[in-house]
Amino acid sequence: MRPHVILRYVGLVLMLNAAFVFVAFLISFFHHDDGQIPLLLACIITLLWGIFPMLFVPKAIDLSNREAYLVMVLSWIMSCVVGMLPFLFWGGEFNLMYAFFESVSGYTTSGASILNNIEALPTGLLFWRSSMHWIGGMGVILFMLLVMPSLGKAQKTLSRMEVSSLAGSEFRYKTRSMLRIILTVYIGLTCACCGTLLLLGMEPFDAVNHAFSIIATGGFSTRNASIGAFNSPSIEAAVAFFMFVAGIHFGMLFALFTFKKASVFRSPIVRYYFFSTLIGALIITVNLHVEGVYSTWTECFRYAGFQAVCISTTTGFATANTAIWPPLSIVVLIFFTIQCGCSGSTSGGLKVDRVVIFFRSLRGQILRLQHPQAVIPIKVGGRIISDETANATVVFIVIYIGIIFLSSALLAAFGVDLVTGFTASAAAMGSTGPGFGLVGSASNYSCLPDAALVVLCFDMLLGRLEIFGLLLLFMMRSWR
Repeated sequence: MRPHVILRYVGLVLMLNAAFVFVAFLISFFHHDDGQIPLLLACIITLLWGIFPMLFVPKAIDLSNREAYLVMVLSWIMSCVVGMLPFLFWGGEFNLMYAFFESVSGYTTSGASILNNIEALPTGLLFWRSSMHWIGGMGVILFMLLVMPSLGKAQKTLSRMEVSSLAGSEFRYKTRSMLRIILTVYIGLTCACCGTLLLLGMEPFDAVNHAFSIIATGGFSTRNASIGAFNSPSIEAAVAFFMFVAGIHFGMLFALFTFKKASVFRSPIVRYYFFSTLIGALIITVNLHVEGVYSTWTECFRYAGFQAVCISTTTGFATANTAIWPPLSIVVLIFFTIQCGCSGSTSGGLKVDRVVIFFRSLRGQILRLQHPQAVIPIKVGGRIISDETANATVVFIVIYIGIIFLSSALLAAFGVDLVTGFTASAAAMGSTGPGFGLVGSASNYSCLPDAALVVLCFDMLLGRLEIFGLLLLFMMRSWR
């Protein structure tokens, strides 16, 4: 293993972060707010950390799997470290733990926050919060690969580490074409979302920041009341539409937008994603109306539909205080917190793909018990799923649920109540942001002790790196 080569690639990622911090500094500079100095200092420090390996380490275009894993994990961790610097230098509600938590939440697109007064932040810091979402939504490694096209074999190795195996199976393109497709869809959706919000009356600064959060399925808002601050059904409908689209595999969206094929409509994954979200929204609508939470069916569907899409796509926006909703509605939202969106999208969590493969595997196992001599392949969308993939899916689901329960137990040991601990752990693993109890959609995570925030930061990174990427960092002896 070559530590100097690893540092060089991590340095590239830090330089990318420095560029976005500089843009945030320019915004603060033109608005003459008190975010200028913190952002400038953070930009200089990040740039220096990134540029030294570039100056003193020779270029290397070949990476082993072990080196690529370390580059990926260390790039995410270091991005979170430098991402907290603007908040830490600015002060306000931020201490060291709060600044790091906000940074991890931003990069992992979790949308969980410790801020009680978001609108007190300078414009530059508000933009930086949204920028972390936008960088993390695509992935810090993929961003680096796009701006540094001449990395040779390393480009293929790093992209394979960053894109999950489930998502990669749908990208039947060469590495460079895959990166171009992701970038095209990502920027195209962001521009379309921003333009739509502007047409619906949102201010330009709010429109840009919310577009970053929506397409990254993050959830950071520029307002204390999140999307509910605008009190506009048309804006909520537009936000829900783009959140839902951002939860679909980008390869399928590219094929749809370029009129190559309409596989997105034939995909059983997307169909399950659509109908599960719709059925969940309808169940919540009926439950809210029966319990008398809202007076009309239209109002019930407005809030139920938005929150169902918001949670199922792991976007942490809010238009209502879901913590006071009836138990059935909360159970449905907890299910979406664990299931989440499609692979190959910006959403996190367990992924719809794994849920579909799990149910197909379960059906196949039952059929094998009924017909022991029969050969019963597991198929999803006409494609045969290998036993290795099916077994890996089941293992991932078991580990994923196990980590949520383990984290819940740790939070309980730190004095956090059961509902808050379990839903906060599930929300951190799924990158959905709000949970229930003390961390509901109308509150934040500042009520939790620092030890609990450390556990949740680890969960957010585990969920974003799909567990094994981060765990490999702690199993270096097994690489020998």
